[in-house]
Amino acid sequence: MAVLPPDPVFSLRSPDMGAVNSVCFQENERLLAGTLKGSVFLWDLQTNRSALHFEVGSDPITSLHHTSDRLVTQEKGGTVTMFSIGNSSYVKEHSIVGNHLGYCRSALYMNTSNTNEQLLFYPCEESSIGVLHVTDSAAPTQMLVPDDPQLPKLGAVTCFKPFDCASSLFLLAGYESGHFLTWDISSGVIVDVVELATDALTVDYDPITNRGIVGGASDKLTTFSYQRPSMQLQRGSELCIKNPGVNCVRIRADQKVFASAGWDGRIRIFSWKSLRPLAVLTQHKQGGVMDLAYSRQPVAMWHAPIMAGAGMDGQISLWDLYN
Repeated sequence: MAVLPPDPVFSLRSPDMGAVNSVCFQENERLLAGTLKGSVFLWDLQTNRSALHFEVGSDPITSLHHTSDRLVTQEKGGTVTMFSIGNSSYVKEHSIVGNHLGYCRSALYMNTSNTNEQLLFYPCEESSIGVLHVTDSAAPTQMLVPDDPQLPKLGAVTCFKPFDCASSLFLLAGYESGHFLTWDISSGVIVDVVELATDALTVDYDPITNRGIVGGASDKLTTFSYQRPSMQLQRGSELCIKNPGVNCVRIRADQKVFASAGWDGRIRIFSWKSLRPLAVLTQHKQGGVMDLAYSRQPVAMWHAPIMAGAGMDGQISLWDLYN
């Protein structure tokens, strides 16, 4: 007898919200959603109601990040906008006009030992990546430009993941060519180049277990690890999924599970230790699931950490699984 997929603990919907392109938690009791129409909705998870919404622009919100005192949005086209928290609202500080025509999402790095070090990595034109100091607007923007003539033709950047290893900050970046470059951020030097996945759209990496996962337009998820201390990337195994197309992969902070968000509207949960599939979530019936986010601590209403899934069907599904 087939095992029925689990149900979400709740599903957030609003007739004004429409398709959801990105999600992120503000602490644990609030969830922000970036929409296809270019708006941001703030959901109160104590009441499960939308407490606030505002328009950023007319382009889809590709990604959202929230620090203790700022909201950062990225629009399709690459424009990054900073907001500070005002009196019960968000106040626009400044924007960086982007020139990125792809679907690469920005990534926020927060140094756990130095809360003042918050770096935003965002895609720029061609193969370039910008590095912005979130807490210091006066600091110059660093540019990572792969201009070594010995490098293969890379194309546009498609995904990246910042991470700490041996007290150094690195950025793993995937490009249209299928090559992945590992950057040492302190020196701005490329320490490794390897061809890993030609259709990559999303990557995540956990330095504690030294394993990462890449997803893209194919019906396979590819694992990898690093040879330390040389930081040479090594290809691992492949996991096959039923239907092609993955918008997002996310490893949960406790290293128990990881999840993929599919073009087919399915959220697939896997064991991070064994890579065995655990569940296929079918709440989103129309369109793909675009983004996933985990709360860092338990959400009070459900007394458990929650995973949120952003759907093109106009709902955000909330899940309490394998905690």
